[in-house]
Amino acid sequence: MTFTLAIVGRPNVGKSTLFNRLAGKKLAIVNDTPGVTRDWREAEGFLYERKFRIIDTAGLEESFDESIQGRMRQQTEAAIRRADAILFLVDGRAGITPLDEHFAQWLRKQKKPVTLAVNKCENEKIIRNALAEAYRLGLGEPIAISAEHALGMEDLYNIFAPHFPEEAIPTDLEEDELAEFDGLDEIEGLEDYEFKEEEVDPEKPLKIAIVGRPNVGKSTLLNAIVQEHRSMTGPEAGITRDAVTVDWEYAGQKFRLVDTAGMRRKSKIQDEIEKMSVEDSLRAIRLAQAVILVTDANLPLEKQDIQIAEHVIDEGRALILAINKWDTVRNRAEVLEELSYKFDTSLAQLKQIPFQTISATNNKNIDRLLDMVLKTYTCWNTRIKTAGLNRWLARIESQNPAPLVGGRRNRLKYITQIKTRPPTFAVWAAQPEHLPKSHRRYIINALRRDYEIPGVPIRLLVRKSKNPYTKD
Repeated sequence: MTFTLAIVGRPNVGKSTLFNRLAGKKLAIVNDTPGVTRDWREAEGFLYERKFRIIDTAGLEESFDESIQGRMRQQTEAAIRRADAILFLVDGRAGITPLDEHFAQWLRKQKKPVTLAVNKCENEKIIRNALAEAYRLGLGEPIAISAEHALGMEDLYNIFAPHFPEEAIPTDLEEDELAEFDGLDEIEGLEDYEFKEEEVDPEKPLKIAIVGRPNVGKSTLLNAIVQEHRSMTGPEAGITRDAVTVDWEYAGQKFRLVDTAGMRRKSKIQDEIEKMSVEDSLRAIRLAQAVILVTDANLPLEKQDIQIAEHVIDEGRALILAINKWDTVRNRAEVLEELSYKFDTSLAQLKQIPFQTISATNNKNIDRLLDMVLKTYTCWNTRIKTAGLNRWLARIESQNPAPLVGGRRNRLKYITQIKTRPPTFAVWAAQPEHLPKSHRRYIINALRRDYEIPGVPIRLLVRKSKNPYTKD
């Protein structure tokens, strides 16, 4: 079992800064405003060569009701239950407060090892005063750290090293960007050419981002999938700020689900924290393989929904639409007709986008949605053999040839698939600069129709064909 450490403390003591430091990247939003973190989030952390799990929690508040602060406390308590040890963080500059003393007493009752760390200790004077004051919390010898300046990490290492498994730090790249293909034009005409791409590792989780406008039910959907109150929910818009990641398994497939903050139009974003939350959501889309776009069945496919969908498509991710709150809709036939119209007009660049009506609150059709995700993900990994593709190209070009250029035929001579995830093809034409966008769309739509690739972007690169009469 991997050692898991929960970082807890009152608001604004630097928990998210330390979380990012240990994770080695800016995963949690950091801001001077107290209460930025509301849900707890988990990630892989490192101290030197040792790997473990870290949990960033919301600031501990003296609140036990159903207010946002009360729900934040419930989330922190849930995170502590999952952890093997607790790192209690206090602010060395502000000194020990009555709230720190209250929660130190509460943490002693949790029956889990607690380490006290005094953060923001950048100079000797702060360290001396802060450590002397921290002893009165009764949590043993405190250690001085500065998460922002990476001070005191060796002390943390020495405390937690006995718990860490002996593993080397992996060098796994998360971002799969479309690469430049060296020597691509050399493969023109090779009927036996097949692009060699690494096979999908069944042990690696399928990364799914759950996105949408504020208050459409994204966090409720995550909770319904994992059957646990993992992400904080409520009637207030904009509760989720940090992207919350949860590992799950369904039908033998490992998932890594990411619940994101609601995304509004840029013109409506005034708050700096919301701006960072949206940037975090965009990053989650970029790192995902499949994206569930959640929309409200009572206001389906609003302009902002369409803009989010277009962004997902531009990133080349598999897209599935979840029509949430279906249980509250009375005129269902009219809503489905409206959706069909919007698919044909607003999302014309991605025909046959898969969608599923759900009720996250009532746990309705969640399995159907996940089955749709798996099916769409399979399409995203589609591979087509080159020989069959070229016979297909000859057939569709005989039915609808490319427009003439100067009275001469602009012949498409060769096609091959050069990438999956999303399916990417290269086609060689006599005069690629004169191949209109309408004909490129014709090829893409024919690929989607004939090879049954619904719901995922298809990319097409057009290359200049070799002139057989030109000498090298």
